[in-house]
Amino acid sequence: MNPHPAALEAVVPPEFRPGLSLLLARCADRPFVMERLRSLAASRPAEFQQVLYMPFGMQALVSVFSASRFLSREIEQHPDWLLEILSSGALHRLALREELDAGLLTWLSGGEGPPDPVRLAAFRRKQILRIMLRDTLGFGALAEITEELALLAECLLDAACARLRRALELRHGPPPAGSPVPWAFSILAAGKLGGRELNYSSDIDLIFLHTGEGLTTGPEPVSAPEFFRRLALEITRLLGQATPEGLIYRIDLRLRPEGRHGVICPSLDSARRYYESRARDWELQMLIKARPAAGDTGPAAALLESLQPRIYSTSLDFRAIDQIAETREKLDRKLLARRRAPGVDVKLAPGGIRDIEFLTQCLQRLYGGRELWLRNASTLQALMRLRDKDLLSGAECARLVSAYQFLRAVEHRLQLEEDRQTHWLPASPDTLERVARRVPADLLGGDPSGGQLWQRLEEHLAAVRAIYDRILSAQQPSLPPASFAAAPQAASSKPGADRLDLPRDSNLLRFLDQRCPRFAAAVRRTPLGISAAAFDHFLERLLSHPGHLDILEGDAALASRLLDLAAHSPHFADQLARRPELLEALALSAGSGALEESFARLADASGLRKQFLREMFRIQAESVCLQRPVFETLEQVSRLADASIAAAARIAAASAGFPRCELMVVALGRLGMLEFDLGSDADLVFILPDEHPGEKPQWTRVAESIISILGSYTSDGMMFSVDTRLGPEGRSGPLVHTETSCREYFRSRAEAWEGLAWMKARAVAGPVDRATALLEELQQIDWRRYGQNARSREELRAMRLRLEKELGAEQPLKAGPGGWYDIDFALTWLRLRGAGLFFKVLNTPARVAVLEQMGHLDSAQARFLLDAAAFFRALDHALRVTSGHAPATLPRSPRQARLLDALLRRWLPPHLSAQPFEEELGQLQSRIRRFFDSLFSPAA
Repeated sequence: MNPHPAALEAVVPPEFRPGLSLLLARCADRPFVMERLRSLAASRPAEFQQVLYMPFGMQALVSVFSASRFLSREIEQHPDWLLEILSSGALHRLALREELDAGLLTWLSGGEGPPDPVRLAAFRRKQILRIMLRDTLGFGALAEITEELALLAECLLDAACARLRRALELRHGPPPAGSPVPWAFSILAAGKLGGRELNYSSDIDLIFLHTGEGLTTGPEPVSAPEFFRRLALEITRLLGQATPEGLIYRIDLRLRPEGRHGVICPSLDSARRYYESRARDWELQMLIKARPAAGDTGPAAALLESLQPRIYSTSLDFRAIDQIAETREKLDRKLLARRRAPGVDVKLAPGGIRDIEFLTQCLQRLYGGRELWLRNASTLQALMRLRDKDLLSGAECARLVSAYQFLRAVEHRLQLEEDRQTHWLPASPDTLERVARRVPADLLGGDPSGGQLWQRLEEHLAAVRAIYDRILSAQQPSLPPASFAAAPQAASSKPGADRLDLPRDSNLLRFLDQRCPRFAAAVRRTPLGISAAAFDHFLERLLSHPGHLDILEGDAALASRLLDLAAHSPHFADQLARRPELLEALALSAGSGALEESFARLADASGLRKQFLREMFRIQAESVCLQRPVFETLEQVSRLADASIAAAARIAAASAGFPRCELMVVALGRLGMLEFDLGSDADLVFILPDEHPGEKPQWTRVAESIISILGSYTSDGMMFSVDTRLGPEGRSGPLVHTETSCREYFRSRAEAWEGLAWMKARAVAGPVDRATALLEELQQIDWRRYGQNARSREELRAMRLRLEKELGAEQPLKAGPGGWYDIDFALTWLRLRGAGLFFKVLNTPARVAVLEQMGHLDSAQARFLLDAAAFFRALDHALRVTSGHAPATLPRSPRQARLLDALLRRWLPPHLSAQPFEEELGQLQSRIRRFFDSLFSPAA
């Protein structure tokens, strides 16, 4: 049954038919979608019409009917669920745990007795519908979707625990007063729930724990172990009960101490004794993902804290890891052998999800005893941290992350169809075509066809298995285990570290000697250090690009820039290995005018993304090779981001049917002050002119589209993430504001720190002149409210010290004493005092110059602050250039420290780079804190 005009006329009004035709052309299972649309239009005509006229209404209907049979049935039974979700205007953001708790309380009508399992199951399905729409409409990345699914499970688990415990206390009485050991009940989450990486249809792995002594004080007294045993059984029975709205959750308790043979709710002391003396290695490895999820956190937190030395041992024998791997693979092979039909298990297949998770946990166990930073339950975050510590190369991390996102996306689409726990992708052509149309197009890297899906699947499985085999084999100690553990140099070895120091592939270099001898000689002369492996990969890729080899042989200056960049940036060496065509960008140069002109011609998001990444590579390469001053580079990157945002706004507005973008896009933070850099997030606020109030829903969709274009992760990479929390009302405010609402907010409700943040605001897209005039007006409001207010200074000082207390240990360069925040708060407060003068944009050197001219700084203070700002920005820039992102701390690797020193000498004057950068940093931090204290002291 293919869609045709008659069918469309029977379902939707005329104005929606072209859009529906486009949606149906791309969706999976078109006959089913058309049938469901007809059915809903016939059975619930009023609600159907309401949905059509809601933002994203038609897309939501087609998305659900195309992806999920069980949610299709829910929409037909409960169209009000969909209307409520669409009208909330919150699809663009993650739901907070507090919001889920409040929603569930209202859903259960505020009762205090045991919850109705049907109502719990219905609440779960309604929230699954909301999360699925965020997923399939592109509003949430994988990490957000899995976190929301986990938050939903925690919400339901906590509510069930609290209500069932109250019911048991009514029956058996409360705990005895004055018990020497407090009665407490903890629920530990393990597995995917523990890592907040839950699937749409997952088991939840739970471990119950309790503390307490004595008997309850009611008419039917029971002991603490019996009381909590009954509570654990009641929770398991309630959540595992089948209802007309489906199962709530399948609960798996086999990970508890002693497994199937253990008591269902052991005491804290007995669990601790078990894990300290009898637990097998795989049980300790499982605890990497364990965390308190519901009930009282005390017992669970105490258990995990006491077991950290066992989970992350500094002298772990690799043979234990090897045995776990061997046992796991035997079990996986048995499970896979039960499958007779052709297909792939995306979880258990070699190179599948479990291989990625297991490899990640192995490296965490082996090195987490020394590197506390590695202790993280999230697979994606753990992979990034392993890369930060050089335990994975940038290429290995990128391939594992890309494969994990692809495999989890396929897994989610398989489970969404019927709310069934499955990881099996059948190889039948019809199934592959259907699943391919459901998987995000950017993950497929081509047309959404079954053949393309299968090809990408095979590529990812092969890449993961190659990394898995290579890294695990690299862990095998060359000495007996006792010597390996005792030798400091062996204990600090890292996977792949030895490979980086070996001579590069001699066959490859011998080939280059014959093919391009001058370039080969230059390669041999260049010490590439930790970039050597990635550069070798780049050279291998060049063999299939003979034209590039000819260019390098004939252009000695280009070859020199290439080797200089690779030697100073492992990140860009890895980028070249993945995209050899970036070599062409090394030979280019573009002024701001040419940049704006080239971006103004771009007509689609894919072209914009490729152009941005190419220009970013060029700017960063010039920063390293031409030794440009750091603030000059930051301005170039900022102008690149400006051009990209303006292009994204134009593309998004055109897609929504507008001839131009009327939405004012305002940048704050680093982008606002022209100090944007590689790996920065863009703080953006969207403001609609007052004369367009009726168009706010349409412009909200445009803003959402802009965020998606800029922040989507694709096979080409991503441009940058967008953060909208600096807008009026913060996280709880709307995505798009009006001019009037901004004025009213800053006149009456904005706090001092918000006035400080908006001192860095700058219009970057849309009606820029109008936005600039509004920003000048808001700055005048800020100046009148806070500029001469001593109380504002105290508020800012308190906020700065709170940031230091909360973040200083984790982010010492930014939030620690004498860190960048001290400089930034000081300069912004001084500017706020003189905000009667408006400037469209001021970067840090310009801010210092203005403050010196206004008399707020003397010449010595100005020179010092310029030096301090240049040093901090150069150090931050060097960290980003070497790693590709913004590490929160300095690297411990001596080789990485030498790289930072070399880069800083390129960008800083001699008086700031004459001594090791760590010493210069320490001295500057002390002086910066003294300046901050002198400015914000009560007597100042």
